[in-house]
This record gives sequence, C-alpha cells and structure tokens, in this order.
Amino acid sequence: MEGGGGSSNKSTSGLAGFFGAGGAGYSNADLAGVPLTGMNPLSPYLNVDPRYLVQDTDEFILPTGANKTRGRFELAFFTIGGCCMTGAAFGAMNGLRLGLKETQSMAWSKPRNVQNLNMVTRQGALWANTLGSLALLYSAFGVIIEKTRGAEDDLNTVAAGTMTGMLYKCTGGLRGIARGGLAGLTLTSLYALYNNWEHMKGSLLQQSL
Repeated sequence: MEGGGGSSNKSTSGLAGFFGAGGAGYSNADLAGVPLTGMNPLSPYLNVDPRYLVQDTDEFILPTGANKTRGRFELAFFTIGGCCMTGAAFGAMNGLRLGLKETQSMAWSKPRNVQNLNMVTRQGALWANTLGSLALLYSAFGVIIEKTRGAEDDLNTVAAGTMTGMLYKCTGGLRGIARGGLAGLTLTSLYALYNNWEHMKGSLLQQSL
C-alpha cells in the first residue's frame, strides 16, 4: 500500500512538474503590482509571468529607420501596375465599342470577329501604355522630389503632377507644355483637396466655434 501511495505521489508530482505547477511560482506580493486591466486574475499556479502578457508597445517590429507608412517608392509599383491594368481594361472596352461601331454593317462572321479583336487589343495596349507611362513619370518625379526636400506632403504630389504633365506634352511646344502642366496641376490639386477635405472641414468648424 505504501508502495502504491509512493508511486501515486511520484506520478502526481511528475504531472505537476510537466504542467508547470511544480516550477517556481509567483507570490501574491509579486502579482499585486501587475496591471491586469481588462483581464481576469491569473491563477498563481500558471508558470507564466503576467507582465509579459501586457502589451504596451506596437505588435509589429519595424527595421531600424523604417517608417510606419509606405513611402512613394513603395507605392510606385502599385501605382504603375494599377494604372496599366486600368488602362488595359478601359482600352479593351473602348476598342470593343469602336469595333462594333465600325463593323455594324457587316454580318456576324469570322472577319468581323477578327476585326473587333484587333481593335480591342490595339486600344487596350494603347491605353495601358499611356496610363502606365504617366504613372511612371509621376512616381519618378514624386520620389525625386521627396528625397530632395526630405519631406512628404501634398506639395510633392502637386509638383510631381505638374512636372509629369509638362514632360508628357513637351513635344507640343511651349503651348503643349503649358497645357500639360496646367492639367497635371489641376488634377493633383483636386486630389490633394479630396484627401484633406475632412481635415479642412474640421478646422473650419473649430474656427467658426
């Protein structure tokens, strides 16, 4: 009987050591100063320091010198790819519209289908190339201006858009450069105004009060 009791005690102590109950615990004095806001009191038999469960810092570890938000260089790839895909989709729809309009007097046949397909691919490639080139110029100017000024704000957006329009229309002479720059300035200014609309509205409400 004593042997059985001894083996039972050994097995119990072994299970207790396996689940951490036999390890070094924390007294009530140690747990008294631990903040447990929003948490139930932990059992003193758990071999876990509650102080490690309280997160006072961010959950993600960023590399040294990295920013919490994406810069223009990181967003450039998304911008260029998105513009290319958007241009291809819009060009394909426009090509289909033009193809159906040009071949409306033809009967449904293989030549008509081939002509419509050629128009779709031609227009899709044209618009994808156009929007992709604009996105590439805009992203390049934005990264250069950001690195030169050492700051990221709406001024970089407006300047990059204006320079993109001027360079894209540089083959049209001074008048084309002026028109392209004005178009880029207008579009980027509207974009910056849209992004800061809530902030501007809140500032106006505070001033009126």
